[in-house]
Amino acid sequence: MEYKIVHLPKEKWKGTVIPIEYTTDMYYDVIVNKTDNGFSAVIEKKYFTEPVKHTQEENNFPDKLYDDHWKNAYAWGVLVDGMLIAAIETDRELWSNRLRITELWVEESYRRRGIGHALIEIVREQARRERRRAVILETQSCNVNAIDFYLHEGFTLVGFDTCCYRNDDLQRKKVRLEFGWFPEKKKKLTAEEIEIRMETESDWYEVERMTQRAFWNKFRPGCDEHYLVHKLRQHEDYLPELSRIAVKDGRIIGCIMYTKSRVVDGDVTHEMITFGPLCVDPDWQGRGVGELLIRHTMKIAAEKRYKGIIIFGEPDYYPRIGFKTNDHFSITTADGKNFDAFMGIELFEGSMKGIKGKFHESEVFKYIPKEEVEAFNIKFPKLKKLNFPDQWD
Repeated sequence: MEYKIVHLPKEKWKGTVIPIEYTTDMYYDVIVNKTDNGFSAVIEKKYFTEPVKHTQEENNFPDKLYDDHWKNAYAWGVLVDGMLIAAIETDRELWSNRLRITELWVEESYRRRGIGHALIEIVREQARRERRRAVILETQSCNVNAIDFYLHEGFTLVGFDTCCYRNDDLQRKKVRLEFGWFPEKKKKLTAEEIEIRMETESDWYEVERMTQRAFWNKFRPGCDEHYLVHKLRQHEDYLPELSRIAVKDGRIIGCIMYTKSRVVDGDVTHEMITFGPLCVDPDWQGRGVGELLIRHTMKIAAEKRYKGIIIFGEPDYYPRIGFKTNDHFSITTADGKNFDAFMGIELFEGSMKGIKGKFHESEVFKYIPKEEVEAFNIKFPKLKKLNFPDQWD
């Protein structure tokens, strides 16, 4: 079956009832006992004497998209002829850095076609992008098919609540079970474990493809950074002597590209440098590759006596490398502004002393026509464009 997963905007889908109904002949029996030393709990799969059907009508609080108590909800779904046949919704638990799946439903006639798995994969991607420590969800101990699906998807039991829905949840075999999925912990790479070198023309395609994978759906559905890499190499402001790629076991897993930039104060122009794109293949993100590239190239730039680097970047990442907001250097954007994502760093002590003015990046960053990007995308394997809650657009 061909299907497309799309974002379900809150303004259109808020209040839409998700008709979660199921019939089961099995349940997970939750048995809790008080012992001399505390408590013991046993959860066993058992059969009902006859099948039990659960419907929306028995629930005083039917499942709805964008319910008011989910403050950071975001939903995706599958539409067939305009009808919603599957949906998944998440809510970001900011205080615990977890991502909760609040709704997951596939219409019965469309089950076992991979739709549920594809929806779970989108949530895993959201968790990876937002660096959440876990994905969690709840289901009922009598919803055995759902539990088996979650176990197959790599979730594990993390807790239960014996009086979540009613005070007799244990007796009616409808206990709330909490399941969690945890991203793999990744060991940081050392400088000795990767090769950092200049790229050659034979690397160009793989660098562009890796850049596309790294930025795909990051700031907007799709991306244009891979095309920017292609354009940079042809531009007079590009600095190949500073730009580098990271290689692991023969595979290109990261790159950092440098260009000339300047700070202008009236008639005085100070030559500066800027990097971007800086990216790491998604399979290798979170392992310190980006920081290794930055530190390696900063050392080269300092040896070449460049004074400083000015960037637009993630304010929760770059300060740990030493970057500061540019108000520390009396530097503003071209339109006179300062904000957390606008940062700079001296390449050696006092190298930016006395430099002030307005920052201007290379003209190569100014405008990238969408039609040129789409034509360029033909070179690479097709990727699906998706909306995520942290995108800029």
